[in-house]
Amino acid sequence: MSDDGASAFSLELPEDIQQVKEWVHEFAKDVIRPAGEEWDEREETPWPILQEAAKIGLYSLDFFAQQWFEPSGLGIPVAFEEIFWGDAGIGLSLVGSGLAAVSVAATGTPEQTGEWVPQMFGTADDVKLGAFCASEPDAGSDVSAIRTRASYDEAKDEWVLNGTKTWATNGGIANVHVVVASVDSSLGSRGQANFIVPPGTPGLSQGQKFKKHGIRASHTAEVILDGVRVPGACLVGGKEKLDERLARAREGKRSAGQAAMRTFEASRPVVGAMAVGIARAAYEYALDYAREREQFGRKIGDFQAVAFKLADMKMSVDAARLLVWRAAWMARNGKDFESAEGSMAKLHAGETAVKVTEDAIQVLGGNGYTRDYPVERWHRDSKIFTIFEGTSEIQRLVIGRTITGLPVR
Repeated sequence: MSDDGASAFSLELPEDIQQVKEWVHEFAKDVIRPAGEEWDEREETPWPILQEAAKIGLYSLDFFAQQWFEPSGLGIPVAFEEIFWGDAGIGLSLVGSGLAAVSVAATGTPEQTGEWVPQMFGTADDVKLGAFCASEPDAGSDVSAIRTRASYDEAKDEWVLNGTKTWATNGGIANVHVVVASVDSSLGSRGQANFIVPPGTPGLSQGQKFKKHGIRASHTAEVILDGVRVPGACLVGGKEKLDERLARAREGKRSAGQAAMRTFEASRPVVGAMAVGIARAAYEYALDYAREREQFGRKIGDFQAVAFKLADMKMSVDAARLLVWRAAWMARNGKDFESAEGSMAKLHAGETAVKVTEDAIQVLGGNGYTRDYPVERWHRDSKIFTIFEGTSEIQRLVIGRTITGLPVR
């Protein structure tokens, strides 16, 4: 084994990431968590919290870019765990623009990234939002079923978008929308492209705003596209690349477009980190409660039934975090997910969040079932992590296909 300490295996966070963790945790503790109950009840975007985050540089393009491209791959997972430890609804409002930003930065031209991504965040004095619009009423897990169409008007060099998107975070209230649309329905998901819809574009409107079980401080709504015209320059990646990709797909060749699943897989550890944050919050709250609450003349944590439950909660949270960190490190360092490690991380973390928050309610008993204690809200918030960004069933399907090499259905 090498004597070089720098090359030795270590699970200790790099110093700069540890500093980010502490900085974000303080904001989550002092600003996000105290506001969680209020904005859950209001079911509105917490603009004052976004402004406070923007003032310190937490809600900013610079922060997201620095942490996304941090060499260890742990910058975003560590920061997101702390944000969602504070509150998941507010947390999703803080990070919701990131998906739209990444969709442009990952496949767009440098000019598109430079022009549009900053407009998804705005400034500390003028906070903006981005929205990524993919899901539809009949196309959730089955992205090949997307019916929103994009047709090219060559005479005007414009794309015309028509369709309805649903479950869009920040949908309708965002400054910039990124819309997934089909340009050749015969090719399924390989015939799709992303389009930037600039602010104030005629024909784009908000449809139904959803009243949700959890993450209520995050705005989720339908986005209606009725004859929306966008300049040719708003096709993410440009028309030349799209035409090349479509030509390869029509010839039955593997194309860069088919690698989109790998990009989606690489984003799943980030969602897993959010779930870890909720689970950790619930575990820590239940632990503190068990140390203080007395029944039958003893602290309830002294009872084996409670202590064993807390032990399982702690073990599950730590295991989920390690899966997230492994997948995030692999994604950042270009390692292939040969066993669908991204899906593993998201699946285990999401189901851990649901189980640990439920166990926290059980530890608190009747108190845990009331809105006077935050574990009730955290349990409601946790459920979405087994649904969005790929349901638990879809994650198992991806893992099963990957490890068997068979077309598991």
